[in-house]
Amino acid sequence: MIPFNKPFMTGRELWHIAQAHANGHLSGDGQFTKRSHAWLEQRTGAQRALLTHSCTAALEMAALLLDLQPGDEVIMPSYTFVSTANAFVLRGAVPVFVDVREDTLNLDERLVEAAITPRTRAICVVHYAGVACEMDTLMDIAARHGLVVVEDAAQAIMSTYRGRPLGTIGELGALSFHETKNIISGEGGALLCRDARFGERAEILREKGTNRSRFFRGQVDKYTWVDVGSSFLPGEITAAFLCAQIEEAEQITARRLAIWERYHQWAEPHEKAGRLRRPVVPTDCEHNAHMYYMLLPDLETRTRFIAEMKARGVQTVFHYIPLHSAPAGRQTARSHGELRNTDTLSERLVRMPLWIGVEEHLPEIFAAADQTLGASE
Repeated sequence: MIPFNKPFMTGRELWHIAQAHANGHLSGDGQFTKRSHAWLEQRTGAQRALLTHSCTAALEMAALLLDLQPGDEVIMPSYTFVSTANAFVLRGAVPVFVDVREDTLNLDERLVEAAITPRTRAICVVHYAGVACEMDTLMDIAARHGLVVVEDAAQAIMSTYRGRPLGTIGELGALSFHETKNIISGEGGALLCRDARFGERAEILREKGTNRSRFFRGQVDKYTWVDVGSSFLPGEITAAFLCAQIEEAEQITARRLAIWERYHQWAEPHEKAGRLRRPVVPTDCEHNAHMYYMLLPDLETRTRFIAEMKARGVQTVFHYIPLHSAPAGRQTARSHGELRNTDTLSERLVRMPLWIGVEEHLPEIFAAADQTLGASE
């Protein structure tokens, strides 16, 4: 079976982990964490980057930074991972689901303004497949209504919108380094702060609500509990692993883009024949080849495609079940308007294997898909 995903190792991960062990510092905020922070700030332009133990943790920190109160509302898509909503629900906020665009499957910026109420505090955008939302329009809406924009950029490291790295266009951004992402540490994430007003407090929230980091920098003579917070730090072994990955971030992205392009070329005649629709990347967006997905005609065709590809030795998978249809979504959130695209596109989407090393299997994958698509006609 050709798997859907296989984590990529650069070959230097164990060397860095051995260095962390030799340094005798295995808890958070050691040498490798600092190196990761410096790289992220340089690469994204964030005023402050802070590693977390997951992207979920970064989103939870963002929700804390907003000082949300029970009943406050956060606009977001329903077609996303549960953490996008859960982070805000934990603070008592109400996710307000807005439909996605038919082309990119990103939050439809044309529908956002009508969803704003006096309780709205933030807009949480999700850059699906590493392709940017229409950020200029969304930032303009937020500015006119006094809202904060949070970017769930879990899939979007190394992607840009009009030349600007994703995760730092809004006030706050969250990255993922889960093993299914492009740059990995097994589990892991990062919070990006566009300006210092959030960065200073984020540091405290991340350290259990203490000013411990200021103490170690000699800015205070003792550290104490000064705010709410939790333990959001990853260990130094995780950061050491991540350092090996970010050292080759450009090369990893280039190799993934080459695989993505081969899929895109292969799928073109099938799209022209009406068997599928290929992903759309707007001209203003530079994506990172996080995934290659296809939209098949309907749910029945997708179900048959996944089963027949599996029988031919290739694992393909669908993606999110829309949150508005989930039990917890029905209890804790509400939808603004019809979510027609969310419902229909989620039933048609299938993701193809995309990982470094899959190149040698692409002829086999293409042959299996050609046969399956032919059988689906």
